[in-house]
Parts: sequence; C-alpha cells; structure tokens
Amino acid sequence: MAAPMDCLVSPEGEGSAESRTSGVEVALPSDPAAPAPLCPHGPTLLFVKVSQGKEEARKFYACSACRDRKDCNFFQWEDEKLSEARLAAREIHNQRCQPPLSRAQCIERYLSFIQLPLTQRKFCQSCQQLLLPADWREHGEHQLLADISVTQLGRPSQLLYPLENKKTHAQYLFADRSCRFLAGLVATLGFRRVLCVGAPRLHEQIRLTAPGEKSDMRSLLLDIDFRYSQFYLEESFCRYNMFNHHFFDGKAALEVCKAFLQEEEGKGVIMVTDPPFGGLVEPLAVTFKKLIAVWGEGQSQSQDDSHKELPIFWIFPYFFESRICQYFPSFCMLDYQVDYDNHALYKHGKTGRKQSPVRIFTNIPPNKIILPSEEGYRFCPLCQRYVSRENQHCVHCNSCTSKDGRKWSHCFLCKKCVKPSWIHCDTCNRCTLPDHSCSGPKDGCFVCGVLDHKRSNCPNIGTSRRANKAVRKQKQRKRSKIRREALKDKP
Repeated sequence: MAAPMDCLVSPEGEGSAESRTSGVEVALPSDPAAPAPLCPHGPTLLFVKVSQGKEEARKFYACSACRDRKDCNFFQWEDEKLSEARLAAREIHNQRCQPPLSRAQCIERYLSFIQLPLTQRKFCQSCQQLLLPADWREHGEHQLLADISVTQLGRPSQLLYPLENKKTHAQYLFADRSCRFLAGLVATLGFRRVLCVGAPRLHEQIRLTAPGEKSDMRSLLLDIDFRYSQFYLEESFCRYNMFNHHFFDGKAALEVCKAFLQEEEGKGVIMVTDPPFGGLVEPLAVTFKKLIAVWGEGQSQSQDDSHKELPIFWIFPYFFESRICQYFPSFCMLDYQVDYDNHALYKHGKTGRKQSPVRIFTNIPPNKIILPSEEGYRFCPLCQRYVSRENQHCVHCNSCTSKDGRKWSHCFLCKKCVKPSWIHCDTCNRCTLPDHSCSGPKDGCFVCGVLDHKRSNCPNIGTSRRANKAVRKQKQRKRSKIRREALKDKP
C-alpha cells in the first residue's frame, strides 16, 4: 500500500536544500497524559508547521491517516477548548463515518456467502460489496460480477477497486513478481507467521496454496480499508490505522493481533509493512515500536539475544533511509526494487531514473537474504550482501554505495559517492544538481543551522521554543492593544 506524495523530495533532488525550507512535523503534546481528540480514523496526531529561520507555529491536532482535508477535515488547536455541544456533535459525526456493517455482520454475511452455490455468488462492483440473494433487487441496476469462485474470494484485491487517493489510502498494490519474491523469501528464512501491515497482496499470496498442497505459513492482515472485512474471518484481518496504532474493532481485534505475535513465545513471526509514502516516518516508527512491544510481551525470559528483535521488512523509498535508520539503527536497506501493478512509474524493467525507488528496509542480516540473479542481482564478497548489477563496489568508501540502481561516482572532495547526475559545487562545498541555487537555504537544523543534526534533536530547541512563545505573547498583547484602541475611537 504505497504512494508518492506531492511534497515528497524527488529521488533525483533528494538531498537538495531548496526543498527543505518548511514542513509539518509531529509534535509532543504539552500534557502527555491528556488523550488526543478523536476523528473517524481514531486518535488524532499533534502537528506543528516549521519553517527555516522562522518561529515555531501554533500546534494543532489533525487526522493521522488523511493528509487531505477533503477526506477528513478534523482540525483543532492544541489549546482550544470545546463546548459539550461541539464534543457531542463530533462524536455523532465520527459514528456516522464508520462503515455501514459491523465486523460481526461482515463475518456473518461471508459465512452465508460461501455456502451459496456458485451461480448465486455475486459481487457488486458499484458498491464494492458481496451480495446475498436478499440484496439482489436493491443492486439490480448496478454493475455486477457473477459466479464468484473460491479463488476470487481469496484474491479480494483483484475484485476491489484500488483506493488511489495518494494522500489517504494510497493502495498501490505489489506486482506479482515482487509479491512472489517476498512470500518466497519469508518462507526461505524459516518464518511460519507473517503480520502484513498494509500489504494485502502479500497476505493473499501467503494464504493461497495450489490444490493438494498444504502450507505451514499463516498471515494476519492489518489494514485501514474496511472493505476487506467482508472477505476474512476475525483471525485473518483486523481493521487498523498504522499511523496511530488504532484497532477500529477495539480490544477484541488487539487481542487477535497480540495472540498472533506472541504465539510460540514470539518465534517464527515476521512483520512486513508497506505504508503509504505520503505518511510521516515518525508516527509510523512509533506505531511499529508499539507492535514490537506487543510481540516482546510474549518473550520468555530464558530466550537468548537472537529473539530480542522482531524481524521486520519495511517497504519504503530509498530516500527515507536516514529517517528510518534514525528510529531503527539496526535496519539496513536491500537493493531489491519493489514494483507495483497499478503505478505508472514504479514498475520492474525500467532503467536509469525511471527505476522504482522502493526498497526493503530490514533488521535481518543482509548476508542471509538472497536476491534473484535472473533479475540482475549479484553477491558482493566484500560487502557480504546481494546488490544490483550497476551497484559497483567503491574501494575508497569500501562499500557498494549506489541507492537508486545506477552507478555512482566517488567525489574525493566530499569523500563519498554521489549520483552520476551530480557535480561538486565549490561555492556550496558539496555535490548537488547542476542547476541548483547556491544562494538558496542550506541543509541542517531549522533552529541553529548546524549540519550535523535536525531540528528534533537540536539542544537549543527548548530555548527556541521559549523565545518563540515570548514573541507570540508580545504579538498577542500588541493586537489586543490595537483592538482596544479601535473600540475607543468608535462613536
């Protein structure tokens, strides 16, 4: 479930300072004990807009899952006080936005549907719903699919229309090539259970077995798309928001996930996640650490160190490597290019800049992961890992340094390898795109401008916040004074 976002740094311009003058960050609430207000997608997140060289703006709560206000228009200032009437109206609105059928109703309908003869199994493409005979009349004018087979029921992602709003659900689905590779890889590594967080195609691939074959591998899908509720029983699917660790069906769904992760004292399970690229890394990392904590609760005290970390495959663009490794230092990036069926750009077989930028980040040692040689991957004996064909070993960096599938060049001034389209700028004293602006804003901390850390880790951030708060109060007093004087001047 992956998508690009309008404001993302492009793969070619990754690292350019021009794109880093402002942004929205997740903020810590003033009172950590206070619960966040709720929107239809669960607890909201606290955000703050930051701009380089400007004071920190006022904090606000917004939807964790939807980046577009048209999809979820929740907005509340952190210090805003709401009346009881507004709180009641919000609760009613949240209930109205929930799916028309409960989880129990979906399961009941599914069990009835699979008992129907093939000629009576129908799916409404207009409503994206499995139909029982009692529903036929209501959907008589809609576009229907008939004779829904067991195989089709096992591949709901091929029946359902992908939700391609790239700022919300962003259902770009794994291509068969990538899906088969991932399923084969987790099996080769010896895993018996796979927690698929936002990866419905992989969930389907794991559950499908050829006639007469028996698979020892099981899968649990956590996904925000409620439409999958009508195809799976409770032990196979939980509706879940990965940006705030919210189970829409409450404690019962959490217990399903908990039992799945903690089975056999947590042995033999791996988490594979494919988040929307439009999502911020920080809330995803917080959620994944909560899932790791759930898994850790089932660990035996006598287990050795090899079981202290939940194995994870995080599917994400390569240009988020530094952000992901900031939260998960044990992660490394594999060279394998993940491609998608319904995405115009992220497809296998393209070359140069048109190659898919999507990679696998994992805490599994890379020398244990074999990439397919028939797709051009080779083993580097110096790095002790599989790399892409064009990723050449640099003797100066002592590493295969390419991130995007092209051959990178070593810059002796920067003392590192850079993209082939970059040149060294003597004015900026770094490698960058040829058409960059030397007078533009520089990389580094928004607070103090130092290059070795970001704003969130700045030691001066407390001082900056106090100064910004004092400036805001001064402006508020000035505005209040102007309003009072204006009222006095009125006749």
